[in-house]
Amino acid sequence: MQSVTSRQRDPLQVFATQQRFSFGKSSEDFYAPRRYRAAWISDTHLGTRGCNATALLDFLRETDFDTLYIVGDLIDIWSLRRATYWPQQHNDVIQKILRKARKGTRVVYIPGNHDELVTSFCGTYGNIEIKENAIHVTASGERMLVIHGHELDVVVSGCGWMKWLAFAGDLGYQFLLSLNPLINFVRRRFGMGYWSLSAYAKRTVKDAVSFIGKFEAAVARYAERYRVDAVLCGHIHSAAIREFGTISYYNCGDWVESCTALVEGDDGMISLVNYHSLSESGRAVTPIIDSVGPKALVAKSSSGFNNS
Repeated sequence: MQSVTSRQRDPLQVFATQQRFSFGKSSEDFYAPRRYRAAWISDTHLGTRGCNATALLDFLRETDFDTLYIVGDLIDIWSLRRATYWPQQHNDVIQKILRKARKGTRVVYIPGNHDELVTSFCGTYGNIEIKENAIHVTASGERMLVIHGHELDVVVSGCGWMKWLAFAGDLGYQFLLSLNPLINFVRRRFGMGYWSLSAYAKRTVKDAVSFIGKFEAAVARYAERYRVDAVLCGHIHSAAIREFGTISYYNCGDWVESCTALVEGDDGMISLVNYHSLSESGRAVTPIIDSVGPKALVAKSSSGFNNS
Protein backbone atom coordinates (compact mmCIF):
# COMPACT_ATOMS: atom_id res chain seq x y z
CA MET A 1 0.00 0.00 0.00
CA GLN A 2 1.14 3.50 -0.75
CA SER A 3 0.11 6.48 1.32
CA VAL A 4 0.21 10.19 0.51
CA THR A 5 -1.06 12.26 3.41
CA SER A 6 -2.44 15.77 3.89
CA ARG A 7 -3.33 17.30 7.26
CA GLN A 8 -6.33 19.55 7.20
CA ARG A 9 -5.42 23.07 6.16
CA ASP A 10 -3.99 25.76 8.42
CA PRO A 11 -2.93 29.20 7.09
CA LEU A 12 0.73 28.26 7.41
CA GLN A 13 0.30 24.54 6.90
CA VAL A 14 1.72 22.37 4.13
CA PHE A 15 0.86 18.90 3.08
CA ALA A 16 2.68 16.17 4.99
CA THR A 17 3.26 12.54 4.15
CA GLN A 18 3.26 9.23 5.95
CA GLN A 19 5.49 6.29 5.24
CA ARG A 20 4.49 2.87 6.37
CA PHE A 21 6.98 0.01 6.37
CA SER A 22 6.20 -3.67 6.83
CA PHE A 23 9.66 -5.01 7.62
CA GLY A 24 9.75 -7.35 10.61
CA LYS A 25 5.99 -7.59 11.02
CA SER A 26 4.27 -10.86 11.70
CA SER A 27 1.62 -12.31 9.41
CA GLU A 28 -1.08 -11.22 11.89
CA ASP A 29 -0.21 -7.57 11.24
CA PHE A 30 -1.35 -7.93 7.65
CA TYR A 31 -4.76 -9.24 8.68
CA ALA A 32 -5.51 -6.78 11.50
CA PRO A 33 -7.89 -4.19 10.02
CA ARG A 34 -6.75 -0.58 10.17
CA ARG A 35 -9.38 1.74 11.56
CA TYR A 36 -10.16 5.16 10.10
CA ARG A 37 -12.69 7.82 10.98
CA ALA A 38 -13.89 7.98 7.35
CA ALA A 39 -13.03 6.62 3.92
CA TRP A 40 -13.96 7.60 0.37
CA ILE A 41 -14.03 5.33 -2.68
CA SER A 42 -15.41 6.03 -6.14
CA ASP A 43 -15.62 4.69 -9.67
CA THR A 44 -15.46 1.00 -8.81
CA HIS A 45 -17.45 0.23 -11.99
CA LEU A 46 -18.75 -3.13 -10.83
CA GLY A 47 -20.21 -4.96 -13.81
CA THR A 48 -17.26 -4.26 -16.09
CA ARG A 49 -14.20 -6.35 -16.88
CA GLY A 50 -11.98 -3.42 -15.98
CA CYS A 51 -13.12 -3.38 -12.35
CA ASN A 52 -10.33 -4.48 -10.03
CA ALA A 53 -12.55 -6.20 -7.49
CA THR A 54 -9.61 -8.12 -5.97
CA ALA A 55 -7.88 -4.92 -4.89
CA LEU A 56 -11.15 -3.41 -3.66
CA LEU A 57 -11.89 -6.49 -1.55
CA ASP A 58 -8.36 -6.26 -0.10
CA PHE A 59 -9.04 -2.67 0.92
CA LEU A 60 -12.45 -3.44 2.45
CA ARG A 61 -11.08 -6.44 4.35
CA GLU A 62 -8.01 -4.67 5.68
CA THR A 63 -9.68 -1.44 6.79
CA ASP A 64 -12.54 -0.43 9.07
CA PHE A 65 -14.11 3.01 9.24
CA ASP A 66 -16.89 4.84 11.05
CA THR A 67 -18.22 6.26 7.77
CA LEU A 68 -17.72 4.98 4.23
CA TYR A 69 -18.52 7.35 1.37
CA ILE A 70 -19.18 5.71 -2.01
CA VAL A 71 -18.66 8.65 -4.34
CA GLY A 72 -20.47 7.43 -7.45
CA ASP A 73 -20.21 4.84 -10.20
CA LEU A 74 -20.38 1.90 -7.82
CA ILE A 75 -22.19 -0.20 -10.44
CA ASP A 76 -21.68 0.57 -14.12
CA ILE A 77 -25.26 0.49 -15.39
CA TRP A 78 -24.13 1.85 -18.77
CA SER A 79 -21.97 -1.23 -19.31
CA LEU A 80 -24.57 -3.67 -17.98
CA ARG A 81 -27.05 -2.33 -20.51
CA ARG A 82 -24.66 -3.34 -23.29
CA ALA A 83 -23.74 -6.75 -21.91
CA THR A 84 -24.22 -8.62 -18.64
CA TYR A 85 -21.01 -9.23 -16.72
CA TRP A 86 -21.25 -9.97 -13.00
CA PRO A 87 -18.65 -12.39 -11.56
CA GLN A 88 -18.73 -13.62 -7.96
CA GLN A 89 -16.09 -11.13 -6.82
CA HIS A 90 -18.31 -8.21 -7.82
CA ASN A 91 -21.09 -9.71 -5.75
CA ASP A 92 -18.61 -10.15 -2.88
CA VAL A 93 -17.86 -6.42 -2.94
CA ILE A 94 -21.55 -5.56 -2.53
CA GLN A 95 -21.92 -8.13 0.25
CA LYS A 96 -18.84 -6.78 2.04
CA ILE A 97 -20.20 -3.23 2.00
CA LEU A 98 -23.60 -4.42 3.26
CA ARG A 99 -21.90 -6.45 6.00
CA LYS A 100 -19.98 -3.39 7.17
CA ALA A 101 -23.25 -1.44 7.28
CA ARG A 102 -24.90 -4.16 9.36
CA LYS A 103 -21.99 -4.04 11.80
CA GLY A 104 -22.40 -0.30 12.37
CA THR A 105 -20.51 1.48 9.58
CA ARG A 106 -22.40 4.47 8.23
CA VAL A 107 -22.46 4.14 4.43
CA VAL A 108 -23.20 7.25 2.36
CA TYR A 109 -23.81 6.47 -1.32
CA ILE A 110 -23.67 9.39 -3.76
CA PRO A 111 -24.64 8.14 -7.26
CA GLY A 112 -22.58 9.17 -10.29
CA ASN A 113 -23.36 9.30 -13.99
CA HIS A 114 -22.91 5.55 -14.60
CA ASP A 115 -25.34 4.68 -11.79
CA GLU A 116 -27.56 7.76 -11.92
CA LEU A 117 -30.71 5.59 -11.76
CA VAL A 118 -29.99 5.12 -8.04
CA THR A 119 -30.68 8.83 -7.50
CA SER A 120 -34.42 8.09 -7.62
CA PHE A 121 -33.99 6.04 -4.43
CA CYS A 122 -32.50 8.84 -2.31
CA GLY A 123 -33.26 8.24 1.35
CA THR A 124 -32.08 6.43 4.46
CA TYR A 125 -32.11 2.65 4.71
CA GLY A 126 -30.76 1.61 8.08
CA ASN A 127 -27.08 2.59 8.12
CA ILE A 128 -27.09 3.30 4.37
CA GLU A 129 -27.91 6.77 3.05
CA ILE A 130 -28.36 7.57 -0.65
CA LYS A 131 -27.81 11.29 -1.32
CA GLU A 132 -27.06 13.53 -4.29
CA ASN A 133 -24.23 15.14 -2.30
CA ALA A 134 -23.04 15.34 1.28
CA ILE A 135 -21.22 17.61 3.70
CA HIS A 136 -18.56 15.87 5.74
CA VAL A 137 -17.14 17.55 8.85
CA THR A 138 -13.61 16.41 9.61
CA ALA A 139 -12.23 15.76 13.07
CA SER A 140 -10.52 19.16 12.89
CA GLY A 141 -13.85 20.89 12.17
CA GLU A 142 -13.48 21.65 8.48
CA ARG A 143 -16.47 21.27 6.18
CA MET A 144 -16.01 19.22 3.02
CA LEU A 145 -18.45 18.99 0.11
CA VAL A 146 -18.65 15.45 -1.32
CA ILE A 147 -19.93 15.06 -4.90
CA HIS A 148 -19.30 12.62 -7.73
CA GLY A 149 -18.26 15.38 -10.15
CA HIS A 150 -20.20 14.62 -13.32
CA GLU A 151 -22.31 17.68 -12.55
CA LEU A 152 -19.40 19.81 -13.79
CA ASP A 153 -18.90 18.09 -17.16
CA VAL A 154 -21.00 20.63 -19.08
CA VAL A 155 -19.33 23.55 -17.31
CA VAL A 156 -15.86 22.29 -18.24
CA SER A 157 -16.57 21.24 -21.82
CA GLY A 158 -19.03 23.97 -22.78
CA CYS A 159 -21.02 21.31 -24.67
CA GLY A 160 -24.77 21.00 -24.21
CA TRP A 161 -24.56 17.48 -25.68
CA MET A 162 -21.94 16.34 -23.13
CA LYS A 163 -23.95 13.26 -22.13
CA TRP A 164 -23.83 11.79 -25.65
CA LEU A 165 -20.13 12.65 -25.86
CA ALA A 166 -19.64 10.87 -22.54
CA PHE A 167 -21.27 7.70 -23.89
CA ALA A 168 -18.94 7.74 -26.90
CA GLY A 169 -15.91 8.45 -24.74
CA ASP A 170 -16.86 5.61 -22.42
CA LEU A 171 -16.69 3.11 -25.27
CA GLY A 172 -13.18 4.23 -26.17
CA TYR A 173 -12.11 4.19 -22.54
CA GLN A 174 -13.45 0.67 -22.06
CA PHE A 175 -11.47 -0.44 -25.12
CA LEU A 176 -8.22 0.88 -23.60
CA LEU A 177 -9.07 -0.81 -20.29
CA SER A 178 -9.66 -4.11 -22.09
CA LEU A 179 -6.05 -4.02 -23.31
CA ASN A 180 -4.60 -3.62 -19.81
CA PRO A 181 -4.85 -7.32 -18.78
CA LEU A 182 -3.00 -8.50 -21.90
CA ILE A 183 -0.32 -5.85 -21.55
CA ASN A 184 0.27 -6.68 -17.89
CA PHE A 185 0.26 -10.43 -18.54
CA VAL A 186 3.26 -9.88 -20.82
CA ARG A 187 4.90 -7.48 -18.34
CA ARG A 188 4.60 -10.00 -15.51
CA ARG A 189 6.34 -12.59 -17.68
CA PHE A 190 9.31 -10.22 -17.84
CA GLY A 191 9.17 -9.44 -14.11
CA MET A 192 7.80 -5.95 -14.63
CA GLY A 193 5.21 -4.15 -12.49
CA TYR A 194 1.68 -3.04 -13.27
CA TRP A 195 1.16 -0.40 -15.97
CA SER A 196 -2.09 1.07 -17.25
CA LEU A 197 -2.42 2.05 -20.91
CA SER A 198 -5.61 4.02 -20.26
CA ALA A 199 -4.00 5.97 -17.39
CA TYR A 200 -0.92 6.66 -19.53
CA ALA A 201 -3.12 7.98 -22.33
CA LYS A 202 -4.85 10.38 -19.94
CA ARG A 203 -1.53 11.69 -18.63
CA THR A 204 0.00 12.25 -22.05
CA VAL A 205 -2.82 13.27 -24.40
CA LYS A 206 -2.94 17.06 -24.36
CA ASP A 207 -6.73 17.37 -24.48
CA ALA A 208 -7.16 14.90 -21.60
CA VAL A 209 -4.61 16.73 -19.44
CA SER A 210 -6.30 20.05 -20.23
CA PHE A 211 -9.73 18.64 -19.36
CA ILE A 212 -8.53 17.30 -15.99
CA GLY A 213 -6.99 20.64 -15.07
CA LYS A 214 -10.15 22.55 -16.03
CA PHE A 215 -12.31 20.02 -14.21
CA GLU A 216 -10.39 20.34 -10.95
CA ALA A 217 -10.54 24.14 -11.04
CA ALA A 218 -14.27 24.08 -11.88
CA VAL A 219 -15.02 21.72 -8.98
CA ALA A 220 -13.16 24.03 -6.58
CA ARG A 221 -15.13 27.05 -7.82
CA TYR A 222 -18.38 25.09 -7.58
CA ALA A 223 -17.63 24.25 -3.93
CA GLU A 224 -17.39 27.92 -2.98
CA ARG A 225 -21.15 28.33 -3.22
CA TYR A 226 -21.55 25.78 -0.40
CA ARG A 227 -19.26 27.81 1.91
CA VAL A 228 -17.02 24.83 2.58
CA ASP A 229 -13.30 24.48 3.22
CA ALA A 230 -12.76 21.53 0.87
CA VAL A 231 -14.36 19.50 -1.88
CA LEU A 232 -13.98 15.79 -2.62
CA CYS A 233 -15.05 14.03 -5.80
CA GLY A 234 -14.28 11.18 -8.19
CA HIS A 235 -15.47 10.84 -11.80
CA ILE A 236 -12.27 11.58 -13.75
CA HIS A 237 -10.27 8.57 -12.44
CA SER A 238 -7.39 10.82 -11.41
CA ALA A 239 -6.49 10.74 -7.71
CA ALA A 240 -5.26 14.08 -6.40
CA ILE A 241 -4.77 16.38 -3.42
CA ARG A 242 -4.50 20.02 -4.46
CA GLU A 243 -5.11 23.58 -3.28
CA PHE A 244 -7.20 26.04 -5.29
CA GLY A 245 -7.10 29.32 -3.42
CA THR A 246 -8.93 28.80 -0.14
CA ILE A 247 -10.42 25.46 -1.24
CA SER A 248 -8.70 22.10 -0.79
CA TYR A 249 -9.46 19.72 -3.67
CA TYR A 250 -9.48 15.95 -3.15
CA ASN A 251 -10.12 13.23 -5.71
CA CYS A 252 -10.25 9.64 -4.46
CA GLY A 253 -9.42 8.14 -7.86
CA ASP A 254 -10.88 4.84 -9.06
CA TRP A 255 -10.76 1.03 -8.90
CA VAL A 256 -10.10 0.24 -12.56
CA GLU A 257 -6.69 1.90 -12.97
CA SER A 258 -5.06 3.39 -9.88
CA CYS A 259 -7.05 1.53 -7.16
CA THR A 260 -6.97 4.43 -4.72
CA ALA A 261 -9.02 5.66 -1.78
CA LEU A 262 -8.94 8.57 0.63
CA VAL A 263 -9.06 7.95 4.38
CA GLU A 264 -9.32 10.23 7.41
CA GLY A 265 -7.69 9.50 10.74
CA ASP A 266 -9.01 10.55 14.14
CA ASP A 267 -6.80 13.64 13.98
CA GLY A 268 -8.42 14.88 10.77
CA MET A 269 -5.48 13.87 8.59
CA ILE A 270 -6.51 12.90 5.05
CA SER A 271 -4.42 10.19 3.37
CA LEU A 272 -4.41 8.89 -0.18
CA VAL A 273 -3.86 5.12 -0.10
CA ASN A 274 -3.13 2.87 -3.04
CA TYR A 275 -4.00 -0.79 -3.48
CA HIS A 276 -3.56 -3.01 -6.47
CA SER A 277 -4.32 -6.59 -7.38
CA LEU A 278 -1.80 -9.25 -6.49
CA SER A 279 0.67 -10.20 -9.16
CA GLU A 280 1.41 -13.82 -9.97
CA SER A 281 4.26 -13.74 -7.45
CA GLY A 282 1.70 -13.02 -4.71
CA ARG A 283 3.04 -9.53 -4.01
CA ALA A 284 0.92 -6.42 -4.29
CA VAL A 285 1.75 -4.29 -7.30
CA THR A 286 1.72 -0.61 -6.38
CA PRO A 287 1.76 1.92 -9.23
CA ILE A 288 3.22 5.36 -8.62
CA ILE A 289 0.81 8.20 -7.82
CA ASP A 290 2.04 11.47 -9.26
CA SER A 291 -1.17 13.49 -8.90
CA VAL A 292 -0.39 15.34 -5.69
CA GLY A 293 -0.68 19.02 -4.97
CA PRO A 294 2.08 21.56 -5.54
CA LYS A 295 2.65 21.91 -1.80
CA ALA A 296 2.88 18.21 -1.21
CA LEU A 297 6.01 16.44 -0.11
CA VAL A 298 5.70 13.02 -1.67
CA ALA A 299 7.00 9.85 -0.04
CA LYS A 300 6.72 6.73 -2.12
CA SER A 301 6.60 3.47 -0.18
CA SER A 302 4.90 0.15 -0.81
CA SER A 303 4.26 -3.08 0.98
CA GLY A 304 2.70 -6.38 -0.02
CA PHE A 305 -0.57 -7.62 1.42
CA ASN A 306 -2.04 -11.07 1.32
CA ASN A 307 -5.67 -11.76 0.57
CA SER A 308 -7.67 -12.36 3.69
